[in-house]
Amino acid sequence: MKTLESIQQAGYQKIKNDLNLVMTGFKSMLISIGEKKLAELLPWVNDEITNDTSEVKDEKLIQAIGMSFELLNLVEENTATQYRRKVETQFGMSAIRGSWAETLQKLSEAGRSPEEIAGALPSIHVMPVLTAHPTEAKRVTVLEIHRELYKLLVKHENTVWSSSEKKDLNEEMVSLLERWWRTGEIYLQKPRLEDERNNILHYFINVFPQALHLSDQRLKNAWNEAGFDPKLLQNPEQFPMLEFGSWVGGDRDGHPFVTPEFTASTLLTHRETALQMLKEALTQLTTKLSFSGQSNPVSEEFSQATQHRLDALGMAGRKAVARNPLEPWRQMVNLMAVRLDNTIKGLSSENKYTYYERAEDLAEDLRILRKSLLDIGADRLAQTILFPVERLVQCFGFHLAKLDIRQNSAYHEKAISQILQAAGATTFDYGNWTEEERLAFLEKELSSKRPFLIADTSCGPEADKLLGYYRVIKTYVNNYGPDGIGSIIVSMTRSLSDLLLVYLFLREVGLLDSPIQVAPLLETIEDLERGSLILESFLKHPISIQRRKKYGIEVQEVMLGYSDSNKDGGILASRWNIYKAEQNLSETGQRCGAKLRFFHGRGGTISRGGGKIHRFLESMPSGSVSGQIKMTVQGETIANQFANLFNATYNLEMFISGTARQTILPLATAVPQEAVEAMDQLVAFAQQKFRDLLDHPHFIEFYRQATPIDVLEQSKIGSRPARRTGQNSLDDLRSIPWVFSWSQSRFNLTGWFGSGTAFNFLKEKHPKHYQNLALLTEKWPFLKYRLIQIETNLLNADSKIMQAFANLVSNDEVREELMQFIQSDYQKGLAEIEHLMKSPTEDRRQAQLENIKLRGKGLALLHDIQIEDVKTWRALKEAGNKDADAVLGKLLLQVNAIAGGLKSTG
Repeated sequence: MKTLESIQQAGYQKIKNDLNLVMTGFKSMLISIGEKKLAELLPWVNDEITNDTSEVKDEKLIQAIGMSFELLNLVEENTATQYRRKVETQFGMSAIRGSWAETLQKLSEAGRSPEEIAGALPSIHVMPVLTAHPTEAKRVTVLEIHRELYKLLVKHENTVWSSSEKKDLNEEMVSLLERWWRTGEIYLQKPRLEDERNNILHYFINVFPQALHLSDQRLKNAWNEAGFDPKLLQNPEQFPMLEFGSWVGGDRDGHPFVTPEFTASTLLTHRETALQMLKEALTQLTTKLSFSGQSNPVSEEFSQATQHRLDALGMAGRKAVARNPLEPWRQMVNLMAVRLDNTIKGLSSENKYTYYERAEDLAEDLRILRKSLLDIGADRLAQTILFPVERLVQCFGFHLAKLDIRQNSAYHEKAISQILQAAGATTFDYGNWTEEERLAFLEKELSSKRPFLIADTSCGPEADKLLGYYRVIKTYVNNYGPDGIGSIIVSMTRSLSDLLLVYLFLREVGLLDSPIQVAPLLETIEDLERGSLILESFLKHPISIQRRKKYGIEVQEVMLGYSDSNKDGGILASRWNIYKAEQNLSETGQRCGAKLRFFHGRGGTISRGGGKIHRFLESMPSGSVSGQIKMTVQGETIANQFANLFNATYNLEMFISGTARQTILPLATAVPQEAVEAMDQLVAFAQQKFRDLLDHPHFIEFYRQATPIDVLEQSKIGSRPARRTGQNSLDDLRSIPWVFSWSQSRFNLTGWFGSGTAFNFLKEKHPKHYQNLALLTEKWPFLKYRLIQIETNLLNADSKIMQAFANLVSNDEVREELMQFIQSDYQKGLAEIEHLMKSPTEDRRQAQLENIKLRGKGLALLHDIQIEDVKTWRALKEAGNKDADAVLGKLLLQVNAIAGGLKSTG
């Protein structure tokens, strides 16, 4: 019998074998196009690699090493999938950490009956929200090539190929590699919003429907393996709800290119895509329901339902049923297809059976079809043929994905000032009012239903755009209902007035009388600390109460910002304040009679909330997972998690099963008050240490010279500007390039700085508090997860490369002082975490250390070139030399290649 360790070792060998396969093909391709010298510099496939690169252009070397890293990433991704399969085969489904099988096992062991679990599953509602934040450094065309290469790797798993077929597969791989090589990696122009929308539509159309089906099947299989009654889990309404969201076309925070027109076209594109997807599903369903009405009894109820629809559809209905005489089930689906066609064409009538007004109407027809199959005993066919279509309707509806609308509170202030000016209130100065003055004004205005403006009044740039996209939402809701709209999210929510002001905008366009939700986004540490007070006053406001009662709104959304809180106070302060905010906000929701749906604004990197999703969920405070949860999936994380079907299925399973586990069986371990006090003290010192660095009078000078932030600001990796308002300040800089720049220079300090000194301080000055935390390291998932994540960032940092970048700082005194400050905390961090985890890093993090070693030489070579080019580019730019643009092109290639090697950007 194989052990887990032997399967892991086989995985390491598989990585080596597959890497040799793809790199041999890459080397062969380069030689075939006359790049022999370059081929000899490739990592992993040459016995000895010379450091002499004089005969090869830097641009080609950068691209070759960058592609090599991407090939390694593909190999590792495939190996991880195969590893999980082998573990499951050898040890059972429950051996997969975070899986449905493990979740059901844990729930059963905790005394939850199958009936209790089945009763709770429909209350689980998760929503991954895809965003177009500029962290995806690869071109869409290249991502497509990656997908094709991945499929070829999977094909190579098959042992039945003949020698000639294997040769054909290898030739296909070499051909793909040549296409990739000749295509290039980075955007020569910034991608258009349409490009970003098309990219995420690929996932909505080609990945998520299949991944949903496979994820559902995983739950069914785990349920059966657990020995639970299958009847408790067989219909769509008994399953957890999975919906999808998007920010592409709705997120306006610092994104001037997202116009009302683009929002309108995005909403319609989503609807058209969803309807077309359902039309294809009905077409497939028709081919499978070839049951004879003569050999299978047809109930009177089903016959009447079919006849009602036939009568309503007239000639089109008669043609539809005539195609399949004596096949009543096919006839019913044919009639459904006609109704859906009428819906797609925008046709409607007083007779509700001629079209579908909403997705629930189609779901009702499918339920009638399901009952008719169950009536004749075709339970298996209802499960295998009909169930996937019902789930498509349930999870995608007629809207595909919910489009969130996000804007900054400061932008809203400008907009209301312009609206008031246009309405004739020239003495009003909303932007400079106190909170009390704002609330008095809002209370008075919200007591009236009259708008400020007459139709088509122009107010100013901010107000016109804001009212423009609110009117777009109003038109969409009037035509199709609110299902396609997510929440209106207020970035940088600082006070109650920031939320009530949105009610005023909704009133202005006639949307206040709708179920569309207004959600705060708490981003800075100060806002997280005040969040429960803001939420309570908002939930208790008469209009909020009225809207919740009128529309039966049981859930209030609250978004938590991981990026800005990190930039504000460092990793420990950010995560601890989010943890406490979740506790306080959950208690506030309970007091106010509202269930909270936390919307976690996670990025791909640890600094921005990234990490394994089931461990992320486990680290939340007990009782804070209500069953309703949203989570952003940003930039390169979309491709990392969902580029291939099996990985997509795995990540969806982790998300849904992890949410179910934390909802049904909250963390039982109570966190002692002494540990809370210890964390408060630890975090206060870590935050002060972080602020000491950022508030140093020469920090900006050091940061702008010791990292390639100026290069990243010129990159073409997203349609969004790097800064919110264009000001050259740390506050205005988006958190993504902030993290990206420290990652590129291998400091990674956004993921660890302040923690080493803080733990050391606690140990020396408050040993009792330190001991309390040390004892909880294994028992408290929050603390253990944080320590592992901080250690990962420390291990991925590189002190030698840090120093090489720091040498770019022209002021020797500043460089020496700040590097000593940074390096001291770095060394303390490694030592303290090893001490708290009670075993050497080498014993615990073998896979991580091997991964770093595997990438080390190639990354070091790229960094050497990068640092020299940064020097050259800055000097040329300073002198106004036009050759600077050519060097910048090279630097952007390096950014992409290094990001691939590190497997992260911002």
